Amino acid sequence: METTQFTDFLSFMEESKSCFHAVKEMKKRLAMEGFTDLQESKHWTLEKGGKYMVTRNGSSLLAFRIGEEVERDYSFMIAASHSDAPTYKLKENVQKESGHCIQLNTEGYGGMIAASWLDRPLSIAGRVLIKTENGCCTKLVDFDKDMVMIPNLAIHMNRDINSSHSYNAAKDMVPLYTDERDADFLAELAKLLQVEKEAIVGHDLYLYNRMKPSVWGNGRFFSCGRIDDLECAYTTLQGFLQGGHRKSVQVFACFDNEEVGSGTKQGAASTFLQDVLLRIHEALGFTKEEFYMAIAHSMMLSADNAHAFHPNYPESYDKEHAVYMNEGVVVKFNANQKYTSDAISKGIFEVMCQKANVPLQYYANRSDMAGGSTLGNISTRQVSLHSVDIGLAQLAMHSSYETAGVKDIAYMIAAVRAFFTTYLVENEELSFELI
Repeated sequence: METTQFTDFLSFMEESKSCFHAVKEMKKRLAMEGFTDLQESKHWTLEKGGKYMVTRNGSSLLAFRIGEEVERDYSFMIAASHSDAPTYKLKENVQKESGHCIQLNTEGYGGMIAASWLDRPLSIAGRVLIKTENGCCTKLVDFDKDMVMIPNLAIHMNRDINSSHSYNAAKDMVPLYTDERDADFLAELAKLLQVEKEAIVGHDLYLYNRMKPSVWGNGRFFSCGRIDDLECAYTTLQGFLQGGHRKSVQVFACFDNEEVGSGTKQGAASTFLQDVLLRIHEALGFTKEEFYMAIAHSMMLSADNAHAFHPNYPESYDKEHAVYMNEGVVVKFNANQKYTSDAISKGIFEVMCQKANVPLQYYANRSDMAGGSTLGNISTRQVSLHSVDIGLAQLAMHSSYETAGVKDIAYMIAAVRAFFTTYLVENEELSFELI
């Protein structure tokens, strides 16, 4: 892929220290492309040819572009990803003491590989609620320095650490802050924000791995934190910005809280997507029945990464459905509907990718191993449309430092661009034309 594109991707990853920072970074890119910022609590005036974006909770984002020739037979073309990643969240009463050590009180967010967080410099980022004269306001914060560490217990005191050790989130995974007895984390936070400590009335703060992104394997692989799912967030955003069709409404969606089930007001299970689609439709002056007509021939890409073949563990894969880094976009299948891909959505997406010369791979778990679920089958509970689950192959999913293929970024951008450039028409039941 082009060096400038990959450099921009790495810059995006470094800036996206938390879900809030990721949304801020995506909004910055959208604003540079002329997208108007909307608020859910305000009246919307929308026009054909217009470009808009709206956030919920500061951690979920929907951007949409209305085609210049949208008529009553239009469709929505949607690409969805998520902004969050497994990590450790600071508790409300953040500080605790053990012996002469000051620790920060945390709990796990999502299902992470605990060992990958040990013995490495960590920092803290997120948002803080500040009391003002007339109420309160939100400020993003990133300490951007080596702040804490979670030390391992020496092997001399834990002889099983290399065999069958399990990690207790309340005991093994508590970060060490300092040994200064008068240390005050909230005071340090207030100093960074240039406010009084008493002005801090709330916070959503998370640990993040301080290791910089690295490119290795003769330039074939890259590693960094939060590849799942910010790689898909970035590539679907780029495809969205580069694509477009005059007869459709194109939507970029990035939801929060996928790693903990999506059951929040800003998650994929919420009404956020449905609310925005309805407001677009009503602003265009179409009827309620025509909304359901539009949904019936709309489509969504549910973009969340896939498990690349691990050469040390070939037994963990269905060898006929193993996927590899640098070999193209992955389409994911599950007979128990953990993924939304079916013959129709897979076939439509495959035709789009063939036209764009984008290679596809097909992933399914071993039949005796359970897999995870993702955005598609959660969001379609609110908005029922054709959907295909896709992603990019990566190793060490849910590690604090993951690995993926350099070439695949360009493949995903091209596939998503082709998707948004296509107008989908259902000529008769389950018979489609791609224009």
